Amino acid sequence: MTLHNTLNLMGFLIAASVVFVGLVLVLVKLTRHFASPQHLPVTAEWIEELSIERYRPMLGLLNQEDLQLLRTQPGFTPQMATSFRIQRCQLVQEYLRHLDSDFKRICMALKVLMVQAEHDRPELASALVRNQMTFAYGMVMVQFQLVLYRYGVGNVDVTGLVKLFDGLRLQLRTLVPAESWAGA
Repeated sequence: MTLHNTLNLMGFLIAASVVFVGLVLVLVKLTRHFASPQHLPVTAEWIEELSIERYRPMLGLLNQEDLQLLRTQPGFTPQMATSFRIQRCQLVQEYLRHLDSDFKRICMALKVLMVQAEHDRPELASALVRNQMTFAYGMVMVQFQLVLYRYGVGNVDVTGLVKLFDGLRLQLRTLVPAESWAGA
């Protein structure tokens, strides 16, 4: 076997391993997402507390401009940039834990409302499953992006997750009886 063939085989094995690990992570995330029960205080106030405003600060935490500003400061060292990226990743991880928890609670509330509804809503059920899968996949991809960002590679984009969360929150809001919004 030539050196070129050996390198090609190693590259293929590395790529296949990365894909395999990614699929395992997606499956683990999906299993956790669908399996965890949540406390469900489905009220207008509770839905309003789930505003995307809670997550807006997360959108700016990994802004490249902050890191560029840090690099212009006197006494800047590469270790400072590494520390900065690690701290920001930890903050984003915390926001993501809350976002994941809130998303699961919305999904569970929608399931409860569908079960209690007078009419079947198969389109809502399929949209809910599709959204859950998309969200779980998005979380895995963001986690992967965070690992790369931590080591100075690439950017992290959480806007898709926040939009998916808000879309499902608005869907839930339309299903909660209108009289519960009168006091909100």
